[in-house]
Amino acid sequence: MVELLTSSSEYCFAKRLRFLMELKEFIHFPSISAQPEHAEDVKRCAGWLANHLRQIGLVQVMVIPTKGHPIVYAEWCHAPRKPTVLIHGHYDVQPADPLNEWRSPPFEPIVRGNDLYGRGASDDKGQLFAHVKALEVLFQTRGELPVNVKCLFEGEEEIGSPNLPDFLVAQRDSLAADIAVLSDMPMLAPNRPAITESMRGMLSLELEIRGADRDLYSGLYGGAIDNPLHALCEIIASLRDREGRVRIAGFYERVRDRRPRERTDMKAYGPSDTEILHSAGVQETWGEPGYALYEKTTIRPALTVSGIHGGYQGTGPKAVIPQRALAKLDFRLVPDQTPEDIERVFRCHIARVTPPTVRTFVRKQDSAKSAMIDRRHPAMCAAFSAYRNGFSATPVFLRSGGTTPVIRLLQGMLGIQTVLMGFALPDDRVHAPNEKFHLPNFFNGITTSMCFLDEFADGSIWRNRRLVPPEFQNGVA
Repeated sequence: MVELLTSSSEYCFAKRLRFLMELKEFIHFPSISAQPEHAEDVKRCAGWLANHLRQIGLVQVMVIPTKGHPIVYAEWCHAPRKPTVLIHGHYDVQPADPLNEWRSPPFEPIVRGNDLYGRGASDDKGQLFAHVKALEVLFQTRGELPVNVKCLFEGEEEIGSPNLPDFLVAQRDSLAADIAVLSDMPMLAPNRPAITESMRGMLSLELEIRGADRDLYSGLYGGAIDNPLHALCEIIASLRDREGRVRIAGFYERVRDRRPRERTDMKAYGPSDTEILHSAGVQETWGEPGYALYEKTTIRPALTVSGIHGGYQGTGPKAVIPQRALAKLDFRLVPDQTPEDIERVFRCHIARVTPPTVRTFVRKQDSAKSAMIDRRHPAMCAAFSAYRNGFSATPVFLRSGGTTPVIRLLQGMLGIQTVLMGFALPDDRVHAPNEKFHLPNFFNGITTSMCFLDEFADGSIWRNRRLVPPEFQNGVA
């Protein structure tokens, strides 16, 4: 294996500049799935990705239409008696707003230092592309892959994958695999790789408050007619206390108390408060007392107001009582909390606190359950070894406060366990202006992906279901 890795490393080093230029081409597409005006850009990006997969040696490459944005599928299944790995990723990206906060145009990727800047550089084009380039290196240096591979790259992940469930049901047989690998999450630092073992669930709701049937002149009606924007602020204020604890009855009913040993391990191997504050660019901690920041963002639920709209937004004053006001709310949920239960208790709370002078409307936007991955699964052992080869560092097991709905879909609909191998950094500014991807992580990620396929090709891992050795349990060997 050492000789094979040496040959692969030499090829990868020789093609570094081409790999970087191709990644720039990929990022150049403004494949914003949430904005209808970019629908053609999403399609063009899918076509480019499919063509690239053909060029590197994959077969059965298809751009598959859905009711929304297309899915790109490709495979290579010519490794008899070897396991099958499903590689999942997404080529759609978040909107780039606010544009005035970008140092360079979001879809004109540029390298500054060791980082590549552009929307989607880290989430998820750069991480996805590391796997694609790993496949190319293996094809070019060996002429084949060590396992059977199926690639499933979707164009709607950033809007909740609304059409993926139907696709998975319809293509259940053709998508059969022994394991799925997904890279859409962070490491701790450039020299501190991590395997994500859990992710929080989520529930996105929209709360609308309506008052009069039109905007009213505040000079005539101010002080006599209730203002939906004021009512919205009061309702939002009722949702949690000053320390961040949610005040919705029943919200914490199913939240687990964590064992002291578990919290001790998290403190030993997770990011410190200082590291999290630094990556967020703030000075002071906040939130539910009694928990470290890493715990607050992974094993505790949270409620965030992600947007408010109401009233006049233009330049200068306008004397008006707005007809309506709206807030977007984001819940992050932990194991045993379900989106359905939280939506129910939220609606009950809103009904109880809404004043009789206005009307409220709650609309569900998106939801996903939390995900847990058994670190003793044999594929986790393969990932552990792959990181040590790819990054020359021992990985730790990391919890994530984010949500990736496809994990539960793959587990529930296809019965496929998913290994979460992140190559991003906490300060990559995912979903924010000036998103970036650390280029050493890109190239180390290529090596890690190759090593993972080699490790998983070992029949003793997947046939005998070999467990992660005891010394791996806390992420140290």
